Amino acid sequence: MKYSITILLLSISLAAYTQGNTQVFTLEKCVEYALQNSIAVQNAVLDEKIATARIKETVGIGLPQVDGTVSLDHNEQLRRFFSIYDPNSIFLGGQIIPGANVGDVIAAQNFFQLKSSADAGVRVNQLIFNGSYLVGLQAANAYKDLAIKSSLQTREDVVATVTKAYYAVLVNRERIKSFDTNIARVDSLLKETRLMYENGFVEAIDVDRIQVSLTNLTTERINFVRLQEIIVERLKFLINYPMSQPLEISGQLSEADLAFDLEGYLANWNYKDRPDYQVLEANKKLQSLNVRNNVALGMPVLSAYANLGYATQSPNIGGLFNTNSGFRDNGIVGPDKWYSYSSYGLSLRVPVFSGLQRSYKVQQEKLALQKIENGERQLKSNIDFEIKQALNNYSSNVETLKAQQQNSALAARVASVTKIKYTEGVGSNFEVVEAETTLRESQVNYYNALFDALIAKVDLEKAFGKFYNEKR
Repeated sequence: MKYSITILLLSISLAAYTQGNTQVFTLEKCVEYALQNSIAVQNAVLDEKIATARIKETVGIGLPQVDGTVSLDHNEQLRRFFSIYDPNSIFLGGQIIPGANVGDVIAAQNFFQLKSSADAGVRVNQLIFNGSYLVGLQAANAYKDLAIKSSLQTREDVVATVTKAYYAVLVNRERIKSFDTNIARVDSLLKETRLMYENGFVEAIDVDRIQVSLTNLTTERINFVRLQEIIVERLKFLINYPMSQPLEISGQLSEADLAFDLEGYLANWNYKDRPDYQVLEANKKLQSLNVRNNVALGMPVLSAYANLGYATQSPNIGGLFNTNSGFRDNGIVGPDKWYSYSSYGLSLRVPVFSGLQRSYKVQQEKLALQKIENGERQLKSNIDFEIKQALNNYSSNVETLKAQQQNSALAARVASVTKIKYTEGVGSNFEVVEAETTLRESQVNYYNALFDALIAKVDLEKAFGKFYNEKR
């Protein structure tokens, strides 16, 4: 018994905790949450950061490049020097080699290098002029602009999808409310009919007809309640809300949700309002820079360099780190130690002939640019078609909604009058059931039309590029 009470108390506590932590989201909150937590938006933000890092990477090419090197070598057997034999040369100093004739190739021992050597130095390179680098700076900024435009397009798609899912929740909730009203009315009618049956005014079949109608209403309501759970879960998925956490959607539908300023949209309409067109323009600019970059690769590249370091040699590796001598440097000959060295200069690389590779590469990039220009014309045609289609769908769905609204109101009046006539004994039970069925169907059609009209408005605003604007 104590165990059962403990389980009951724990269940009550968990239920209270869950209800206390239920989040209540409006449409604005759903959109805000999605823009902060949607994986697609997060990846788009990461793409922007990648583009920013790429700009800095490209800028870094024009800054001094400093490399440090340390090397340690040991030659167990040094290479010999090869030379033409001439006893009068400064290397032989009149020494005669038996059996060797003047002009013979001789191999002498390497007297100018010790077996072990070490070097520690720094090389500095500074780019002075590179046409490709200058174009690359512009391309890096164009790439960032492309990332921003793509991010805006992603945000618009996410907001549109979330808005449609939000409307689905509200419409279905209103649909359930209408079923509650119908169930209450039919249940009241059933009670009245049973009372009339008990008093002998109606037959049992009249009670059965209304019972069937009530059962159908209850069953349909259960189905829509289950549907509500599914579409709320879908909304949670779209905004990347924790699936295990409860979420309550608040808000009311009004005529303002269907309002659309067509004249205002047409007055300032421009293809550039569309995020997908902005993405295409950014791609077009980036591709034109690719053409310029491949042309710039044929230009000379000028850079400066400087080498600074220390070097030493020794008969063995250990001697490299034990540089002691008993005499001073006299300018010509110095003691055993690390000696500094340095050099600097300019480097000019001039592309002369690449086997026509650059020419064909430029040709490829120009053709790729033409494809983007063709895509631009195609996109404009698609946008024109989308706008016309969206306008037709919006007008058609709004007209259908008005007609279904009138039908629903008319069906409600018919059901009310039919019930009054039935209770007064001048109407039939069959007419009441038929009127209730017609009312239920008209209400279902109305809410379907309402949802279609809301979706059509979202699609229309998106077609004009006015659905989601974020100026950055």
